[in-house]
Amino acid sequence: MSETAELKLDGKSIQLPVLEGTENEKAIDISKLRDQTGYVTLDSGFKNTGATKSAITFLDGEQGILKYRGYGIEELAEKSTFLEVAYLLIYGNLPTKTEIEDFQRKISRHTLVHEDMKKFFDGFPSKSHPMGQLSSLVCSLSSFYPESLDPHQTKEEFELTIIKLLAKMPTIVSWIYKKSLGHPVIYPQNKYDYVTNFLYMTFGQRTEEITIDPVVIDAMNKLLILHADHEQNCSTSTVRIVGSSDCNLYASISAGVSALWGPLHGGANQAVIEMLEKIKNDGGDVDKWVNKAKDKNDSFRLMGFGHRVYKNFDPRAKIIKKACDDILAKLGINDPVLDIAKKLEEVALNDPYFVDRKLYPNVDFYSGIIYRALGFPTEMFTVLFALGRLPGWIAQWKEMRENKEPIGRPRQIYIGEKDRTFVDIASR
Repeated sequence: MSETAELKLDGKSIQLPVLEGTENEKAIDISKLRDQTGYVTLDSGFKNTGATKSAITFLDGEQGILKYRGYGIEELAEKSTFLEVAYLLIYGNLPTKTEIEDFQRKISRHTLVHEDMKKFFDGFPSKSHPMGQLSSLVCSLSSFYPESLDPHQTKEEFELTIIKLLAKMPTIVSWIYKKSLGHPVIYPQNKYDYVTNFLYMTFGQRTEEITIDPVVIDAMNKLLILHADHEQNCSTSTVRIVGSSDCNLYASISAGVSALWGPLHGGANQAVIEMLEKIKNDGGDVDKWVNKAKDKNDSFRLMGFGHRVYKNFDPRAKIIKKACDDILAKLGINDPVLDIAKKLEEVALNDPYFVDRKLYPNVDFYSGIIYRALGFPTEMFTVLFALGRLPGWIAQWKEMRENKEPIGRPRQIYIGEKDRTFVDIASR
């Protein structure tokens, strides 16, 4: 007999099924709680609520484990490419040589965006945030490809929608960067792989040929892989709940971009650089700011250390630390902000205060340093996060639709006024 949980309410006892996932995670199924008892649960922020069953990503914050489709993040980052990981997340298995070549070929055919999209940039204010631009541009794809609005697309039509979004996202992101500089956009070159093509469009110039350093390509591949999915976080849950209304893929992903924009979610690596700038502008005394962080009466907190999900260590940080060291060594950058970052890293890895509390540098700390070293402005960091998270969002949206999950509709506990009598405006 399956395990159950017993709930006693109002003198009655009901049995609630207990579910167990493949990694031994357990959950109490309350799907019929309201029907059986009239009660709902209250779980602010959904911290204890499983909204779906998913076969995409497993995360164990206590043990520091992250897996995509059963593959450890460490092995994927070491041996795979971002496009292979995108295929894995979306379709469930690592691609064969033929499958990845076909996947790359299909994407290469759709990397160009409609020329009319350039007109959007003319309408954006000069200081508009890159994430606002990205959200608008991604959503606009549904207007350029109205066939995507049909919730009953054939399998072939649906696959083409996915391919178009994967193909055009790097072009859009690179154009946002180029427009921020006032530079002409660079068109994609299908001779390049996915990540190299993005870097070419981002850092290339119409005036001269450039060669992207393999160390930079490797670091960008790793960063995008590490950000590709992270279970049911704020933006992923947003994509799923918007998609549950039969909303098209482009608009659903645009909603995810907007959710990621929030500084409590996708802005952490930007906050790291802003903190380092603050320390530099104060004179660069790292010890002073470390002591402030240790002082429980001081509101200052070190950004990029510890993680609200990973209670031991962030497995992604161990991977990206080496890429960060390689980038800094290869590029030989002389930047006082990055010097401060390395000093903070040394303190966090050796100071008993941080070690005992497991406040190790996390992926946001190292990704912020890498993006800074490559020359990206801080406002672009979250856009790069979105580029990496795209295949995870697509996979989650696709899974939700294939499972025919119902439209999302949370409940609430009403705490407002009762039975008020309307008073005419002349008497108020």
